[in-house]
Amino acid sequence: MKQVLQNLGDGRAELTEVPAPKVRQGHLLIKTVASLVSSGTERSVVELGQASLFQKARRQPEKVLQVLEKFKKEGLFQTIDAVREKLDHPIIMGYSNVGVVLEKGAEVEAFKIGDRVVSNGPHADIVLVPKNLCAKIPETVSDEHAVFTVLGAIGLQGIRLANPTLGENFVVTGLGLIGLITAQILKANGCRVLGVDLDPSKIAMAESLGIQAVNLSSGEDLLKSASAFSNDLGVDGVIITAATQSDEPVRQGAKICRKRGRIVLVGVTGLNLDRSLFYEKELSFQVSCSYGPGRYDPEYEERGADYPYGFVRWTEQRNFEAALELLATKKLAVQPLISHRFKFEEAANAYELLGGPEPSLGILLTYDSDGMSESELVKKTVKLPQKTTRIPDDEAKKRVGQVEPVVGVIGAGNYGLRTFLPALNATGAKLKTLSTSTGVSGAYAGKKFGFSYATTDTASLFTDPEINTIFVLTRHNTHSGLVCEALKVGKNVYVEKPLAIFPEQVKTIEAAYLSSREYENPPIVMIGFNRRFAPHIQKIKELLKGIKQPISIIITVNAGEVPPGDWTQDPMVGGGRIIGEGCHFVDLLYYLTGSRPTSVCSTKIGSAPGVFVTDDKMTFTIKFENGSFGTVHYLANGAKSFPKERIEIFCGGRILQLDNFQSLKGFDWPGFKKISLWKQDKGHKESITRFLNAVRTQSGSPIPFEEIVDITDTTFDVVRVASNES
Repeated sequence: MKQVLQNLGDGRAELTEVPAPKVRQGHLLIKTVASLVSSGTERSVVELGQASLFQKARRQPEKVLQVLEKFKKEGLFQTIDAVREKLDHPIIMGYSNVGVVLEKGAEVEAFKIGDRVVSNGPHADIVLVPKNLCAKIPETVSDEHAVFTVLGAIGLQGIRLANPTLGENFVVTGLGLIGLITAQILKANGCRVLGVDLDPSKIAMAESLGIQAVNLSSGEDLLKSASAFSNDLGVDGVIITAATQSDEPVRQGAKICRKRGRIVLVGVTGLNLDRSLFYEKELSFQVSCSYGPGRYDPEYEERGADYPYGFVRWTEQRNFEAALELLATKKLAVQPLISHRFKFEEAANAYELLGGPEPSLGILLTYDSDGMSESELVKKTVKLPQKTTRIPDDEAKKRVGQVEPVVGVIGAGNYGLRTFLPALNATGAKLKTLSTSTGVSGAYAGKKFGFSYATTDTASLFTDPEINTIFVLTRHNTHSGLVCEALKVGKNVYVEKPLAIFPEQVKTIEAAYLSSREYENPPIVMIGFNRRFAPHIQKIKELLKGIKQPISIIITVNAGEVPPGDWTQDPMVGGGRIIGEGCHFVDLLYYLTGSRPTSVCSTKIGSAPGVFVTDDKMTFTIKFENGSFGTVHYLANGAKSFPKERIEIFCGGRILQLDNFQSLKGFDWPGFKKISLWKQDKGHKESITRFLNAVRTQSGSPIPFEEIVDITDTTFDVVRVASNES
């Protein structure tokens, strides 16, 4: 299938071949009939992409601060890599879609196959959308009209926040698509409406719809016009649907409002508010969030939990339905808002128009897939352009007679794209198939890193006889199942930490591992404890060889704040941050002491009234059989500018100190003072290289399986002890 993707680096929009998404629980798989290019939101994305790097920085000062924080914390090279990856990563375009239901996942009851539906799906032949972001289209509403539903819901939500009553005077600032729709809905609600814009063509459009309008570009005085419009009383409310960096729409809105008037921001403007204007009139100001209640709530959007009708009358979905009702009853006219039509195959031309000087309003994309079979449209695997990686002759000679790894990778999230896949690609391994849930990241990353295929059909990696090695980079709750599946079919598996998020899952993996020993070449299991393979840690291990007495280790992790709602904090998905990331440091203690744990002591920060406390503010100490002990301070409540990780080792009157995997210092250490790297190296490439070499030579995992289980169980003990203490 094809999908529109935009490059943030240069602003180019391309129609790209990607694997079709696979239907999942609570979602609908929809064959697109029409979609709408928003002249406001999508034009802003195009203009940002076309802007220079300096202009991008000026338009997004909050991103600049994030870049500076990353630079302070991780250094120049990591920051440059992250910025390049962000600019190179494609943006999914579109959010106003009409189509027909092809498949529905479990727990979808309100829809059936064949239903015509609207959704916030992107510009693509096939879209996968949560059920709460879809609504059935009445028979009397055409596809071309229904495609305006999502924009109608955005306008509706702004109006609901303004709470207009019959006969009130309202100003709508910005007469783009959402502005013209908002003005019509206000009028249908019994309000008197005055539109405001700088574009004469939009003024003319508003007037053709029976809306009085002020043309600022012709020198009309908004204050005088609004005063006359409201009989010198001031307007009751202002809804701002403009997209500008200027503060002027808000400032003008405050001037033309009556005392205790309302201003609602639906669009995007500068927000340097003049307090005196708001203070003297006791004005209310509110920012409207997209389609309404439920937006950005994973429980509502992804998991399908609806809000009770009696308590939340208007959700995203119910706003969709209300907009469709306005279309069905002819109270909202959208036919005049269509300025251009393009076939989906010509989508790139539509975006050229959007970013050019020619005026446009509603740009409609129509999909004609009659020439393609349904099986072609929903094809889960696509072939990618080939890149040839030449192995040096001396390396090729070494590999004669060895088992060459043929790799399948599952998952391509932020960590995979920025860190893991570049490291894997650098090893020169044969990368065959990359599987992702949506297909877009798979097609992008697969092409970038030299995979032969991208797919959304994860099961195909396990049934492909050529693939003998699987890398698992998915969310933590899927790890144990995928590891077991790989072992069941005799494939080597490298799983990003953690191995599992529940102790019983470890038992299941142990059983699968034991069964896999029956294969002629038993599969290797490896976990992504990359830090032990970092060059500085290898140097520390070498320096510790001569130490015959117990050692003491202190690891300080400035983990950084992660919102409680993030998936990593969810015990059923991420397992919590100690299980999900803290296991790295349990592994480091295990590796550096060279001994098995004997006991665990852990404590986490206490709760406070009205404060939700997660387990990512914890200290734990592990004692080992050889008398050594290690303490980890894993703290998410520190300063962003402070380095993330510090390791200190005390032994025999000497100290080793490693700062952020860049600088290692020795204090009173004979023959050693300092090693520094220009670029942080946490051992990602080395851990992958050693695993692949183990696959080639069938020499066993670089981290023995029993050790992986031991470290995982110890991490569970850390969390259990802290939980019991609290």
